[in-house]
Amino acid sequence: MAKHHVTTTVNGDSMEFLCSTEQTLLDVLRDELFLTGSKEGCSSGDCGACSVMLDGRLVCACLVLGVEAEGREVETIEGMAEGENLHPLQRKFIEHAALQCGVCTPGILVAAKALLEKNPDPTEIETRYWLAGNLCRCTGYDKIVRAVLDAAAEMRATAEKGAGKKSKSTKRPETASA
Repeated sequence: MAKHHVTTTVNGDSMEFLCSTEQTLLDVLRDELFLTGSKEGCSSGDCGACSVMLDGRLVCACLVLGVEAEGREVETIEGMAEGENLHPLQRKFIEHAALQCGVCTPGILVAAKALLEKNPDPTEIETRYWLAGNLCRCTGYDKIVRAVLDAAAEMRATAEKGAGKKSKSTKRPETASA
């Protein structure tokens, strides 16, 4: 079986790998690049456990072929924290006990980050709608939604503080629609 050479960017780092045309991006991330945070839950795009960002778009890595990553940018759960500093979403998931077995957690965190990048001030309904593609059998979703909304509030407050230092304006940034 022929292998294809793929050059891509994963979590900001340039990477190269060999893969067959049948290997999914999820398989490549886990088996070739040893980034095992993204989980295989269903292999059909129904559970969201393998959610990653591909060129800024939320996708299920089990539905994307590894060769499709050529020249593109991939962001996984491993790229969320900055060194030892957890992303606010990761911290809030811990604080709110918004996880149990952990299979769905990486995909939910990546999806939640995508939501907050698109809409930094989502409502509870918008958050639930956005995360509807991520299935969890353990937590019930309330703690997850509360953690996302709490992280969003903290991130907005931090951004407003940073903007306040640059200018005296405390005007809230406009939000994108979901």
